Amino acid sequence: MDSKQWITAADEVLMHTYGRYPVVLERGEGVYLYDLDGKKYLDFGAGIAVFALGYKNEEYNDALKAQIDKLLHTSNYFYNVPAAAACGKITQMTGLDRVFLTNSGTEAVEGAIKLARKMHFNRTGESDGEIIAMNHSFHGRSMGALSVTGTPKYREPFGTLSGIVFADYNNYGDVAAKVTKKTCAIIMETVQGEGGLYPAEPEFLKKVRALCDEKGILLILDEIQCGMGRTGTMMAYEQYGVKPDVVTLAKALGCGVPVGAFAATQEAAGALVPGDHGSTYGGNPFAAAAICKVFELFEKQNVLENVREVSAYLEEKLDVLVQKYACIKERRGKGLMQGLEFDRPVKGIIGEAMEAGLITFSAGERIIRFVPPLVIGKVHVDEMVRILEPVIAR
Repeated sequence: MDSKQWITAADEVLMHTYGRYPVVLERGEGVYLYDLDGKKYLDFGAGIAVFALGYKNEEYNDALKAQIDKLLHTSNYFYNVPAAAACGKITQMTGLDRVFLTNSGTEAVEGAIKLARKMHFNRTGESDGEIIAMNHSFHGRSMGALSVTGTPKYREPFGTLSGIVFADYNNYGDVAAKVTKKTCAIIMETVQGEGGLYPAEPEFLKKVRALCDEKGILLILDEIQCGMGRTGTMMAYEQYGVKPDVVTLAKALGCGVPVGAFAATQEAAGALVPGDHGSTYGGNPFAAAAICKVFELFEKQNVLENVREVSAYLEEKLDVLVQKYACIKERRGKGLMQGLEFDRPVKGIIGEAMEAGLITFSAGERIIRFVPPLVIGKVHVDEMVRILEPVIAR
């Protein structure tokens, strides 16, 4: 069947929960994707910040093939070597002590919420712990993660957990004013993604960290999108001189294999005991082997150094577009997590750019988000601009 036939077949059986583009992707190589008709696309979306190493990385693929031949799944009633090794790498990267492996970022957020609520229960005997989340944040679509997502249109049709309070991101006074005796955690993205590519301001994050220390509140940082090297350090919070009590990870952690994690300090992690939390597939040998190989290749390919070098070049080129076109209001972001805010909806721009061979995503109605593979070069930035600029000019 051709692309149109596959799209028709898919639309007859899939739940219509996504506004999909009329493209059937078939394969990838390097930083390019190819559709079923053979058309080539420069990928500046990376599966929404997932494919940090690009596509068809032979070492990565070979490691997964080898693990399939060894052991794909057991259960968490047993130990397995890849999971132990992966968690060791995560603790080393985050500076935290304990790790729970999940299947997604949403599940990682769910676990972090449960951990915070359990700590509050252990201290007070009450299950009424409150969590302060940020307006315009995004943490996932399940009920718990949705409850701390700061966009009302996502929450209103479903209802949410009780005890969730929203404050303004980068407004310390508003956050501090929302703290009560029941506050057990403050959760935020170190760099807001869906909310518009807003990095935390250094003073804001440091003050929130100090507030949490003073009040005995857990600081949960969501680095599902901005972590794993995307901002030029393995964890974005390294650039702020702070460390959270809990951090959530996913996306580039597995570079395509569905996997996530939440890591915590020894004190926080100790709140969860056998029976409190679990996951049938979490930490299976296959997903854990992917994590291990990702860490190995990040070091071998000098990914962080490349991000720092190419992101500076990307910022420079995007800033030129801002100066040149009045319809672009500003550039925001950190590292290879950048956004251009326009004075109009960007859906048409993204669509035309895709027709011309460039994949990007939006972040809200008026922002184009650039989250390419972390292995892109300056030549790919130039290619992206050559495709995108004529669309903006039109």
